[in-house]
Amino acid sequence: MSKLETFTAPEIIEAIALTDLYLSELNPRQEVSEEGIALLADSLVMCGLIQNLSGLRDADGKVAIVAGGRRLRALNIAVTERADLAQVPVKVTDNPFVAEQWANAENTAREELDPVDEVRAYGKMAEKSLSVAKISNAFGVTEAHVRRRLALAGLPAAVLDALKADEISMGLAKAMTVSTEEEKILEVLEQAKECRWFSEHDVKQALTSEAVSSTNRKAVFVGQEAYVEAGGTVTTDLFADETLFNEGELLDRLFAEKLATEAEKLREAEGWDWVDTHDESYIPYRFSGSEGMHRLEMVSRDFTEEQAERYDELAELYEAEALDEDGEKELAALEDYAAPFYSDDQRMLSGVFVYVGNTGEIKTSSAYVAAEHLQAAIEAGILAPVKESEAKEKPKPAYSQKFIDDMVAIRLAAVQTALLDKPDYVLSLFAFFTTPASGLTSTLFGFGGAERNTPEIDDQFILDPRLGGERDAAAEAAYDQFHEMAAQGNVEAFKAFRDLGKKTRNGEITAFLARRFLTQRPEFMGEIEAEIGAGMRAIWTPSAENCFKRLKGWQLDDLYKDLLDLHGDTDMFKAFAKSKKGAKNEAMHKLFNDAEHQVALGVSEAQKANIDAWVPDCF
Repeated sequence: MSKLETFTAPEIIEAIALTDLYLSELNPRQEVSEEGIALLADSLVMCGLIQNLSGLRDADGKVAIVAGGRRLRALNIAVTERADLAQVPVKVTDNPFVAEQWANAENTAREELDPVDEVRAYGKMAEKSLSVAKISNAFGVTEAHVRRRLALAGLPAAVLDALKADEISMGLAKAMTVSTEEEKILEVLEQAKECRWFSEHDVKQALTSEAVSSTNRKAVFVGQEAYVEAGGTVTTDLFADETLFNEGELLDRLFAEKLATEAEKLREAEGWDWVDTHDESYIPYRFSGSEGMHRLEMVSRDFTEEQAERYDELAELYEAEALDEDGEKELAALEDYAAPFYSDDQRMLSGVFVYVGNTGEIKTSSAYVAAEHLQAAIEAGILAPVKESEAKEKPKPAYSQKFIDDMVAIRLAAVQTALLDKPDYVLSLFAFFTTPASGLTSTLFGFGGAERNTPEIDDQFILDPRLGGERDAAAEAAYDQFHEMAAQGNVEAFKAFRDLGKKTRNGEITAFLARRFLTQRPEFMGEIEAEIGAGMRAIWTPSAENCFKRLKGWQLDDLYKDLLDLHGDTDMFKAFAKSKKGAKNEAMHKLFNDAEHQVALGVSEAQKANIDAWVPDCF
């Protein structure tokens, strides 16, 4: 018989008397820790033998153990307290070559326990007050591995049963460890068993909908120590190396209180007339909090002719890497001298908004002069006289701020969606952003976090999964593929990722940058939209719920008349104008969403094109 035939011979597991087993010279584990064997014996008494041994039958009918030497030693101790361990399951062979292969495999890559059996074994040992260190020593694994298995051991038995039966994945079970609420976990378990697309993200969302990650800007700003001191609780996700702040409302309160305190400190330290707080992570264009205020420009000092010459001289040396330490200090002092700043006179009659950026750091807005200080600022010479046309009271906005915020989010999502198909354009934007050509003051991308691109009322709004939308089957498959790579460790995962090719690489870079693209000032935003062909209607359709209920009656009248080319004295328009607001909402909904209704009204192709292109004029 050839070696190949011997190696592929069938494996047979037999129940062998412990007294007929002995340690083979082939077994790689000849020297072991006595303490470790004693601990493993304790685990065998509590949990039984959950992994068979492997051995070679000798001429006398006894079996020499080639794989499982530690377990054999521990069994000889444990059997004194548990008689049923006297019969041992052993994978047996009569061929020395096969036995040698088993011994080598034991030495290089021990056969892993069934994960659920291992979890339950660790759990039983922990119930007996054995420490993580002792369990680690007994099974020959790391303490971190034990902690993660014990986290799983704390799950309801039904979850482990489902994992054992392959009804859920190990990833889903790990995700469930973020909660200790058994009832909620069991509800999520049923959802996971019924829906094959239920992801780890979905599990965590369902179990921690009110929880906030410790990396969230508010959590970083408040700090875990202050949060816990105020009565907050945290949950550690051992599998994602993440800590969750469980009480979102408490965190919001602490965030607001600390931000208010920091605002007052800044006001006193820098001499501002006022400092207000802003809850978001950035100050958007047309910020509603600054309505009626006038923005101040910083002042700066001009170099004297001598200073200018000296600056050029030092800058030239710096570029040539020939500037010494004293020269660098002198250059820095000149740069500070010429840097824009707010003067004491400006600060006395103006203020700023403070907010917390995406990485948890305090930031301040530009300075603004409030309406009540406008005249004083003009008289003090820190603000130019306001033109009469600008001084007139502005009419109240036609749209509510919440509606405008939703439209801004949708518009941003539309641009981001179009950018997904324009990788070269995205890279050009990014390159521009990194150079002085952008002025280095504009913010094109939010790398600490992303701007909101989903409206509060998301009826008839579709967001691409790559931008944070709900994952479809293809996106879920890609998500799972990357998670499988991650499980291999960074070295192998990086190799596997590169094997996917440049198309995948470029797609991921494009999606990353597109998701972090931020709303720009009107002129630039409009130019970008035009160049890439972005349109809100590609991802959003106006409906009664997301739009028409939020508009005023006269706005609907004007819109209905304009879209259908009606005169004010036509019967069709008069009937619409006289109807109640609810009826108008429903009529507009049908006009935009019901093709048969459009036919009944006699909508022309040109009118339909106008309907399909319309978006609120609130930018």
